[in-house]
Amino acid sequence: MSADNQAGATVATPPSPERPGMQSRASSYTGLNLGFFSTPYQKFIKESDMSEWAGDFTLLDTLETYFDSRMDLLERRLKKQGEILKYRANEQLARIKTPAGDRAKDIEAEVKKFKLKVSKRMTSLTTAWQSAKVIRTREKVSFFVGVMSILLTTIVWCLAPEWLHIIYTVQTIYFLPTRWYAFKKKAWHYFLFDLCYYVNVLCLLYIWVFPKSSFLWRACYLLTHGSLASAVITWRNSLVFHDSEKVVSLYIHIYPPLVFTVIRHFYPDNLVRFPAVAKPFHPYTSLALSAVMYIIWQGLYWKIILVDRKSKVESGERTTSFGWLLHDKRGVIGRMLQNIPPQYRILSFMTGQLVYTIITEIPALFLYDSSMASCVFLLAIFGVSVWNGAGYYIEVFGRKFERELEALRKELAETRMAITPNSGSANGINEMMPQTPNGDHILDRHFDGDAMSSGVSVSSDMDGASEIGNSPFMIPVHPVDKDLKEGFQLDVASGTPDGVESQKDK
Repeated sequence: MSADNQAGATVATPPSPERPGMQSRASSYTGLNLGFFSTPYQKFIKESDMSEWAGDFTLLDTLETYFDSRMDLLERRLKKQGEILKYRANEQLARIKTPAGDRAKDIEAEVKKFKLKVSKRMTSLTTAWQSAKVIRTREKVSFFVGVMSILLTTIVWCLAPEWLHIIYTVQTIYFLPTRWYAFKKKAWHYFLFDLCYYVNVLCLLYIWVFPKSSFLWRACYLLTHGSLASAVITWRNSLVFHDSEKVVSLYIHIYPPLVFTVIRHFYPDNLVRFPAVAKPFHPYTSLALSAVMYIIWQGLYWKIILVDRKSKVESGERTTSFGWLLHDKRGVIGRMLQNIPPQYRILSFMTGQLVYTIITEIPALFLYDSSMASCVFLLAIFGVSVWNGAGYYIEVFGRKFERELEALRKELAETRMAITPNSGSANGINEMMPQTPNGDHILDRHFDGDAMSSGVSVSSDMDGASEIGNSPFMIPVHPVDKDLKEGFQLDVASGTPDGVESQKDK
C-alpha cells in the first residue's frame, strides 16, 4: 500500500447520527484517493472537529467543484478570444504600416492626403457650380451677347426694320470666322461646308451684291424658310445663352428666315432697296430654282469633301455631317443608311437630302403672301429652340452636376471606409478634415429628412459661396450602405426634374 493510501486509511470517519448509511460510503471513499474528489472532500475528513458536518456538505462540495470547472473553462475561452482579437489587431496594424507590403506608411500622411483630395474635389465642384451660375467671364459674355441680341433684334424689328439686315450682316461677319476658329481646333471645320453656312453666304451675296436678282431672292427665301428653319427641329438647336456654340448654331439657322421675312413683309419701301421682291413668285419655278442652288452646293461638297479629302474622312481625322449621321445608329437617318449597301450610301444620302429640302420648302410657299402666318411660323421655330434650351438647363445641365455629386459621395464613402479602420477611430480623421466657419467637420455633417431628400438646393444666395464651408453641396457620408443617388436629387425652381435625358444630349 502506498503512503497516500496509508495516510488515508488512518483517518476514521464516525457515523453520522442522522444518516447511518454515510459511514460505509465515506469509508469506501477514504480507501480510494480519487483525484477529482480528494481535495474538496478530504478537507472535511481530515478535520476531526467538523467530521459531524461531512455528510451535510457533500452536495455543496459537488456544486463547488462543478462551478469551479465551468469558471475555469470560461476563463480559458475568454483568454483564447482575447488572443484572437490581439492577433487580428496586430495583423491590422501591420496592414496599416505596410498596405502594399513594400514600405511602412504613416497614417497621418494618409489622412493628410485624404484631406487634400477632398479639399481639391470640393473646390473643383464649387468652381463647377459657379460656372453653372455663369460666373466665368467667357460664359458671361456669351450670355450677355445672346440676351442683348434678342432684345436688340426685337427693338429694331419694331422701330427700324430697315436696319435688321445690317445687324445680321455684322453678326454673321463676326460669328462665321469665330466658328471656323473654334471648329478648326476640334477638327470639326468640315462642318462649315454644310448647307446652312452655304445659305448664309448666299443671303449676304443677295443683300449686298445682287439685290436685283430674282433667281437668288427666291432661292434664298425658300432655303431659309425650309432647310435652315427646319434644322432647328431636326438638329435640336437650343437657346442656351451661356454656351456660345449653341447660341451661334441657333443664330445661323433662325436669323436668315427672320431677315427675309422682314424684307418681304415689314421693310419700308422694300421695292426700292430690294427690287427682286417686286417680281412674281411662282411656286414651281421657285422650288426648281432652290433645287438648282442645292445641287450646286451638293456638287461642291461631294468634290471638295467626299473626293478630294476622302482619306482624311475615312481615317477619322476629320468629321463630317454625313459621317456623324451615318454612325448615329439611334437616329432615323443613321438606321436607314445602315440598311443601304456601302457603295450607294453617299448617293442615297444626297438624294434623300434633296427630297427633304424640297419638302421643307413647301410651307414657305404659303408664308410668302401672309405676314401673320410668317410671324406665327417664326414664333413656333423660336419656341422649339427655347424648349430645347429649357431641357438642356433642367435635364442635361442639372443632371451633369448630379452625377458629379454622386461620384464625389461614392469616392468619399469608399475612402472613409478604407481609412477609418486604419486610424482606429474616426476622431483621427475628423481632426484633420477641413472645417466649416462654424467649426463643423465636413464629413461629420448629419442631415435631417429634408436635407437628405433634396441633397442639393439651388438658392438665390449662392453668389457668395467661396469657401468649402459655404459650398452649396451637402454630402452625407455616414449612411454608406444607402443608395448613392439618395441625397443628390437636384431641386431646380422648386421642383425636381423627372424627365429622361435624351440620347443626343448625353
